[in-house]
Amino acid sequence: MQHRKTIAVCTLGCKVNQYDTDAVLAQFRAAGYELVDFDQDADVYLINTCTVTNMGDRKSRQMIRRAHRQNPDARVVVMGCLAQASPEQVVEIEGVDLVVGTHQREDLLRLVESLPERDSQPVCVVVDDIFAVDEFEELPVSSFEGRTRATLKIQDGCSQFCSYCRVPYARGKPRSRPLAAVVEQAEIIAQQGYQEIVLTGVHLGAYGQDFDPQLDLSDAIKALLPVPGLERIRISSVDPHEITPELLELVAYEPKVCAHLHIPLQSGSDSVLQRMRRRYTTSEYRRIVEHAYQQIPELAVTTDVIVGFPGETDAEFGETMQFVEEMAFSRLHVFRYSRRTGTPAARFPNQIPASVKDERSQALIKLGEGLARNFHARYVDRDVDVLVEEVQGGIGEGLTANYVRVQFAAESDRLVGTTVTVHGKTADAKGIWGILV
Repeated sequence: MQHRKTIAVCTLGCKVNQYDTDAVLAQFRAAGYELVDFDQDADVYLINTCTVTNMGDRKSRQMIRRAHRQNPDARVVVMGCLAQASPEQVVEIEGVDLVVGTHQREDLLRLVESLPERDSQPVCVVVDDIFAVDEFEELPVSSFEGRTRATLKIQDGCSQFCSYCRVPYARGKPRSRPLAAVVEQAEIIAQQGYQEIVLTGVHLGAYGQDFDPQLDLSDAIKALLPVPGLERIRISSVDPHEITPELLELVAYEPKVCAHLHIPLQSGSDSVLQRMRRRYTTSEYRRIVEHAYQQIPELAVTTDVIVGFPGETDAEFGETMQFVEEMAFSRLHVFRYSRRTGTPAARFPNQIPASVKDERSQALIKLGEGLARNFHARYVDRDVDVLVEEVQGGIGEGLTANYVRVQFAAESDRLVGTTVTVHGKTADAKGIWGILV
């Protein structure tokens, strides 16, 4: 009997990376490869790397080494942001066969299968000048392994060049997926039975700006509203200055558009925002969020905050704490500043000691837990609609449209992928517990 070829994957970083992995996996599945766990023997190991933080770099390198240890005869394929930004680092790691950056991935299966025998052959490196890439790379996906929510990537690249960030060097300039391709992909996803699509991109709010005539994110959402079977459209992340009145109207009045906005803040101090080269002030941010809350009473606003940015004083961190509390976020993602070689911030004076970053991170996480608890408490003694993600050990779990995690007693796993009504009984920082109505 012929050996069935196997592939194992490891994805680090963001939803965009997860989408790219799913797209590449689709090529291998179509060619008869079977997906196995990363800690099993496989013929091919695919590591989709991240370079946003030093930790992302380190984990990427660890997983590459682990793959080679797991099966020294396997093909080890490294793609993604670290591969694009620092291919010379990746080539040095023992066992690597192929390095592909953040482009030319529609060809990955062919590249792997045409690799020469290993005998002292140099590593195959397929890394373009990403700034010379003008077209969005079509990587269709219709199956999302073990997930009830589908991701639809509609944009790539970023030209913001925040002072701490390597992403533009890894992803290139903004490129948008043509509207017809966005709709076609969404229709295929909905036909597979997915009720929720998460729209994602490296700089999602820049969608359509590279077209002539220009489009924007609200145009993409409006085009998806008529897609049969699609019940929820979720926006993954939009910078404050890209939240247009039209976008807010869609969130407010279109039942399919989730009442949840992820609006990165990064700092609640204007002086820190300026050093970060963010394109808004706290007063602009406040005006946008408060207007959104007025228009959409059930709106959940989640955010990212970086602590310990170079030169961040106790007073500046205090401003962040106060601002975060006043904005009443429903969830916080807290990151300790990571010094990235080649970025302006890496050369800034007054780099903050790790111990201070840890202290500030813990304080902000604790504040975030309190805010989450307050937000979730609103749903005690109320009915909420929940898209069920899993049922295990008699407990069902899923998300509301406004991103509240809900658990409830449930016996049947037939509920997975359906929307149920749950009556909220108790709340904590993680979400709410309720009973099926």
